Amino acid sequence: MENGFFAMHSRMKYIDRWALMRNTFKENISAHSNDVAAVAHALAVIGNVRLGKKLDADRAAVLGLYHDMPEIITGDMPTPVKYHSAEIRKEFAAVENEACRTLLSMLPDDIAAEYEGFFFEKEEDMPLHKIVKAADKLSALIKCIEEKKAGNSEFDSAFEATRTAIKALDCPEADIFLDEFIPPFYKSLDELTK
Repeated sequence: MENGFFAMHSRMKYIDRWALMRNTFKENISAHSNDVAAVAHALAVIGNVRLGKKLDADRAAVLGLYHDMPEIITGDMPTPVKYHSAEIRKEFAAVENEACRTLLSMLPDDIAAEYEGFFFEKEEDMPLHKIVKAADKLSALIKCIEEKKAGNSEFDSAFEATRTAIKALDCPEADIFLDEFIPPFYKSLDELTK
């Protein structure tokens, strides 16, 4: 029997992010998910090494890898629209849940059970979902920095809003990442390689 899950996954590269904003360069959800996976892994490692936590860094990375896959079906809903009102957020959550069920139906039943936790939050993964949310915001902040460095003032307010949102998460791992790993994004390649 054929299963279309991974064929759908490969289509993440066709879904652009930041659709309502003028972009210097386009970002798709495949590239974004890769960045979120790497940052989520780093945040979990920071939590373990610096804060004495016992987070599964590998699982954090995988949760980050799949976190936006439902957008293959829903598209990338711009943040100002998605969070415009509680009613819109509630309705969009229902659409996202249906997209997740559709994607899981594209896997054999015995394998789908293993993937379900990537799309529907499990109690034991709640600390990791907080890490992935922080990684998602950090990835957005990095995009804003890159756009601002290219002279695109369209991202000025998005930068401020995203930075504020990261601070509001009360995630010490994200605060450490902001302090230690974000400043180099302002540097040129020559500066980074000196």
